[in-house]
Amino acid sequence: MGSLEGKVAFITGAARGQGRAHAVKLASEGAAIIAVDLCDQIASVPYPMATADDLAATVKLVEDIGSRIVALQADVRDRSSLKTALRTGVDELGGRLDIVVANAGIAPMADENAWHDVIDVNLTGVHHTVDVAMRPMVKAGNGGAIVLISSVMGLVGLGSPFAGSIGYAAAKHGVVGLMRSYANLLSPQHIRVNSIHPAGVRTPMVDNEFTRKWLADMTGSEDGDLTMASIANMETVEPEVIADTVAWLVADSGKHITGVALPVDDGYVNKR
Repeated sequence: MGSLEGKVAFITGAARGQGRAHAVKLASEGAAIIAVDLCDQIASVPYPMATADDLAATVKLVEDIGSRIVALQADVRDRSSLKTALRTGVDELGGRLDIVVANAGIAPMADENAWHDVIDVNLTGVHHTVDVAMRPMVKAGNGGAIVLISSVMGLVGLGSPFAGSIGYAAAKHGVVGLMRSYANLLSPQHIRVNSIHPAGVRTPMVDNEFTRKWLADMTGSEDGDLTMASIANMETVEPEVIADTVAWLVADSGKHITGVALPVDDGYVNKR
């Protein structure tokens, strides 16, 4: 029996990358999954975003494990759409909600006009996710755990002079404020709230032609070093590493941890 047997997890940005890794890992520990993703393109994002086929691939991976999954297209920027999707998933999976992973995010780092898009997705979208999820969690009365996926850029001022990059750092810093506020607000209901701050994670959001070019421009190199070492001394990890951390936090192993901004960064933030 897994550490999350009988529990239900709500994951945003679940079609690929970190979101897919979270879904697969939590399912492997026994959780049923409500997976949502936009499955569409945002104009300021220069790399291809996830598709409905990507979300279907996540569904298959979870089902192959033997777990239940409800997958829906929803936009974290649209609170009403997100609430409807979550309600559908909760109803289909028996009326309970125990775990939330606010993972959806974009990185239009080199766009001079991307401020609103990156704030809307990476900050307002996280607020919407917790806002619509905390009510059914409180109503169920089972306590639970919420994890907000931030970044080392939410703890240090790394970035370039483009609005997309500055907005990314601002949004990820804002996630820490949300985490601390919700941790205090939901503590009486035995709902824990933490944020995770990865360094480089090898996902399509990072490993693409446009981000490579941004890195190359930042580093002066010709190929864009995906280790990001030349600009930030960061190591890159596979998304499963972050998913393992999420699974540890939301299980009983993390039951005494709330209000914490946890770097998963090989000591990068400490070295800064």
